[in-house]
Amino acid sequence: MRAAILHQIGQDSLDVRDDVEAVGFGPGRVRVRLRASSLCHSDLSAMSGVLPQPAPFVPGHEGAGDVLEVGEGVDGLAVGDRVVLCWMAPCGDCPHCRRGQGHLCVSSLRRLGTPGFRLGEATDAFGFYNTGTFAEEAVVAADAVIKVPADLPYELAALIGCGVTTGFGAAANTAAVEPGSAVAVIGAGGVGIAAVQGARVCGADRITVVDPVASRRERALGFGATDAVAPEELKAAAKALEAGGYDYVFEAVGRSATVRAAYDAARRGGAVVVIGAGAKDDQVHFSMGELFFNEKRVLSSMYGGGDVRRTVARVIELWRDGRIDLAGMITHRVGLDGVNEAIAQMRSGEALRTVVSLGQD
Repeated sequence: MRAAILHQIGQDSLDVRDDVEAVGFGPGRVRVRLRASSLCHSDLSAMSGVLPQPAPFVPGHEGAGDVLEVGEGVDGLAVGDRVVLCWMAPCGDCPHCRRGQGHLCVSSLRRLGTPGFRLGEATDAFGFYNTGTFAEEAVVAADAVIKVPADLPYELAALIGCGVTTGFGAAANTAAVEPGSAVAVIGAGGVGIAAVQGARVCGADRITVVDPVASRRERALGFGATDAVAPEELKAAAKALEAGGYDYVFEAVGRSATVRAAYDAARRGGAVVVIGAGAKDDQVHFSMGELFFNEKRVLSSMYGGGDVRRTVARVIELWRDGRIDLAGMITHRVGLDGVNEAIAQMRSGEALRTVVSLGQD
């Protein structure tokens, strides 16, 4: 089959080849024919080494397709089911899962060293966080497969695999934004726009988007943002509010500087919600005095901050009701041969979400 490969961490482009095989099928596993994959900034972070991932590997973790084969012991899935892949699959039995916090389950990370693909006749390769959706097929653990309605288009389903679930869940689950609130979202990429939509669904009265790219700021207004400012304008916008800051500030970039800016823009007693996946050596600093005196809550939101399957189901329901715009988030579409073009578009800030089509036959 065809797949895109990163041979070494730090390389800028992927090698699209047709001698790749998905391996590892057996009990407890599912073979999926992928139809669409969305490009997320986390894929670029794995390619650069910011997120840990052994190489060579097939990037991509926002994927949707159909079940081709079901291994022994797998319940609830059948050949032909339309599915979305879950890159941080909950095991269902650890303390986090038993508390209903399956998004915090790390059992799947223990499989990162297990090859999911083979190049040519002898070279093992991995799937990004045990998925690898820039391929025509993938073999994954059954707990990494979420069944979705058959009428949900593949390209929209792919978005739900990570970015939409992460951003929407940060607003609806982690922050539980209250109606009438003033919200700011730093970063108008796919996750940030999903957070905007989540805050709107929750009833936020004011939603300010912060981004250095004017076209991204303008685009955010179409998803429910009430105003948009450049980063250097955030401080003045926050001080102009009656409370002296925002009730909730979402950081969807993954850098210490923007986390600090988010903290400064929140009102006393407000909340800072960190969604962006940053580097482990990028440290953000607060003084003990300000942490005590301001009583601002600093919250991190991992994969939507709640049970992933429930969040996915809620997003689909809201999409059906016309309350979440998924199709509008797709600004570019390419085939597998265009994946490097898609990477360049994301790095430039041109693309919100690019969907890689993997064939509909």
